[in-house]
Amino acid sequence: MVTRRQNSTVWVVVVMAGFLMLVSAPQVSADCEPKQPAAADKATEKAVEKPAKTAGEGTAKKPAAKKTEAVADKPAEKPSPACKKADKAKSADKAKPEKSKQKKKGSLLRKLMGAASGKKTVEGTLKGEAEKAAKKKDKKKAKAAKKVPRIVRLKVTGSYPESPEAPSPFGAQRRSLNSLLRKFEKLSEDKNVAAVLLEIETLGLGSGKTCEIRQAIGRLRAGGKPVYGVLTSADSGRYLLASACDEVLMVPSGVIVIPGVRAEVTFYKGLLNKIGIQFEVLQMGKYKGAGEPLSRTKMSKPLRESLESLVDDRYEWLVETVAKDRKMEDYKVKTLIDQAFFTAGAAKKAGLVDQVVYTDAFLKRLPKKLKVKNVKVVSAYKERRADMEVSGIGGMMKLMQMMMGGKPAAKTSGKKIAVVYAVGAIMEGKSTDSPFFGKVLGSTTLVEALKKAADDPKVAAVVLRVDSPGGSAVASDLIWREIVRMKKPVIASMGNVAASGGYYISMGADEIYAEPGTVTGSIGVIGGKFVMAGLYKKIGLTTEIISRGKNSGSLSSTQPFTPEEREALMAILRTIYRQFVSKAARGRKMSYAELHELAQGRVYSGQAAKELGLIDRLGTLHDAVAAAKKAAGLKKDEKVELLILPRPKTFFEKIFEDPSASADAAVMAAAGPMADPLRQAAVLRRLFAEPVLLWMPYKIELK
Repeated sequence: MVTRRQNSTVWVVVVMAGFLMLVSAPQVSADCEPKQPAAADKATEKAVEKPAKTAGEGTAKKPAAKKTEAVADKPAEKPSPACKKADKAKSADKAKPEKSKQKKKGSLLRKLMGAASGKKTVEGTLKGEAEKAAKKKDKKKAKAAKKVPRIVRLKVTGSYPESPEAPSPFGAQRRSLNSLLRKFEKLSEDKNVAAVLLEIETLGLGSGKTCEIRQAIGRLRAGGKPVYGVLTSADSGRYLLASACDEVLMVPSGVIVIPGVRAEVTFYKGLLNKIGIQFEVLQMGKYKGAGEPLSRTKMSKPLRESLESLVDDRYEWLVETVAKDRKMEDYKVKTLIDQAFFTAGAAKKAGLVDQVVYTDAFLKRLPKKLKVKNVKVVSAYKERRADMEVSGIGGMMKLMQMMMGGKPAAKTSGKKIAVVYAVGAIMEGKSTDSPFFGKVLGSTTLVEALKKAADDPKVAAVVLRVDSPGGSAVASDLIWREIVRMKKPVIASMGNVAASGGYYISMGADEIYAEPGTVTGSIGVIGGKFVMAGLYKKIGLTTEIISRGKNSGSLSSTQPFTPEEREALMAILRTIYRQFVSKAARGRKMSYAELHELAQGRVYSGQAAKELGLIDRLGTLHDAVAAAKKAAGLKKDEKVELLILPRPKTFFEKIFEDPSASADAAVMAAAGPMADPLRQAAVLRRLFAEPVLLWMPYKIELK
């Protein structure tokens, strides 16, 4: 079946192909030799413009003129066989380059026409030709490059979202954590790279991603490539990346701020009371404080206990990490954290920084430090940017390729490891990504991705990368079910957070990896609703009710739960909680009582979860991929293709999927510092449309 989009593409290709055939076709004269139109015109012009000759000259040239006229009037004689042979040999050399060009054009046109007629897909033809051109270009560059040691300046800035995105035809591909880790891997394998200058700018990573990048720096150093961390200013997150390097450099005007670890929970009950809104909360698990910010004015004792434990773990990890990196005693690091603020000079004196120097001055000294004469400084190491040249058939191919999702990844003939990204609040239906709601993980989208990995014969194992605080209980269970049904090995890798529903989907895996700073656990259930009756009264709204059924008002926003409605919903919450704990107990090989003691909605750091048996190992996504290869029976050094699922959406899909996305982006940009609370409120509104939730609503940032 040919879609409308394919039809329009086919007609464009047919028109372009026909036009090129007409333009590129050689003109042929009666004597079977290609004409040279431009040369003929010039000769004619010369003949016309030549001045009249004298009588003497005219008499001398007259016979020649008659001969020319005679030849013109006389029909063309057939050349002799010998003449034909000589002419053919003479023109063969001249025609070779032109024939080669025509052959190439004809080959491409035949392919495009074949695609248009349905023999092959147009997309496949265009992408194939673009791949060939790119390979030839890369080969030429490789031959031309001189074997001069290179110093790579690599900037690390932004939030680096977990899941990759398709490139845009109008700019550089958005950076993801996956693309950054691949870049570190390429740097490690590149024999021409002598050192890396890691320029660390404003970040929004979280502890899980910070650990991932620190481990990538460590692998680069282990491969013999020195890494120098460059700071202009730094908070705890930026400093932790720099301290993982061989040396920490800071500009003379820089400042380091390492104030420790702090948890802040904002409570909205007072605000809701003022505007007449009440939040009715139901929960299973004494530590399940997901509803407390909406239903209380301060923390309950269980929630405080849970968060204090989490802050303690994070603080100890920060102290131990800096102490190990900077070769200090723990007590000294704690003293420095209490001091908190350092100028560049004070940081050097305290041992937090190795050199106070401007980047250009350090680069001048670096060749001597590396014991080489010359170095080449590379600022954009293997950056993939959109090529804005779209003229001609090549440009058309490039533009169409970008709009269809960009250049396909290099394929291998061997096995694949599927990396399935589970990112965002979990809800039923399709996944979405909007400025208002952020990333929403749809159960339908993820189940389809898992089925695709299961059905692909080349996929040897699956890595489930989780960065989710949970969400819908039903959606979480549907994803879990698909994971446990899979016959191939499944390794879960936790990012910044894999709590509540995020833990639920992870526990179906054969093995669970987490970072020391990952927030996980929160095995509990919550339900509730907003009661708007007070607000309606304040603004003059009245409601008339006609109902049938004792519990008909259980989901109404005009009244609180009746005792009967509350009990009916609590019965559902108790059942779902028992299912959650039972499944977790089977997965962790514990009794129900043992798992229940660890559950009840309590959150844990990755380090604590490992000690308690809620996860199997501490490690990164890189470690999880290695474990998946091992579980699939593949060799440690065997090259495999990483199949990224769900497939990143193309430019066209993003444009036509949600027409309101650009308006939402404008609203969120105008909101400034209020953007995050607005986004959380929008997610709350969607989540509490669900009767039962497995959700951890707060987030923890390392600053």
